[in-house]
Amino acid sequence: MANIQYYDVILKPVITEKSMDLMADKKYTFLVHTDATKNQIKEAVEKMFEGTKVKSVNTMNLEGKKKRRGMTFGKTAKRKKAIVQLTEDSKDIEIFEGL
Repeated sequence: MANIQYYDVILKPVITEKSMDLMADKKYTFLVHTDATKNQIKEAVEKMFEGTKVKSVNTMNLEGKKKRRGMTFGKTAKRKKAIVQLTEDSKDIEIFEGL
C-alpha cells in the first residue's frame, strides 16, 4: 500500500451534468489517487474542506481506453473516481459554489 498524504488523495473535482445533479443530494464527485482507499478519501475531504462530515464514499476504478494513432496502439491512463456523500448537518464544499 502506498504512503499517500491527505493532500495527494484528491486530484480534481469532476464537473459534469450528472455530478451537478447529485450536488442537490450533497454528493460530490472527485478524481482521486488510484491507490487511495475509502478511509483515506474520507479523511482527505474532512481535512481539506472545513466543516464537512462524510457519510459515505463510493469509488469506481476506470480502466484506460485503447487509443490508436495510425499503426500505433496505446492506452490512456487509468483513473479512480469517488462520489462522496456528506451528512445533512455538514457544510457544503465551496469549490462547487456558483457553478
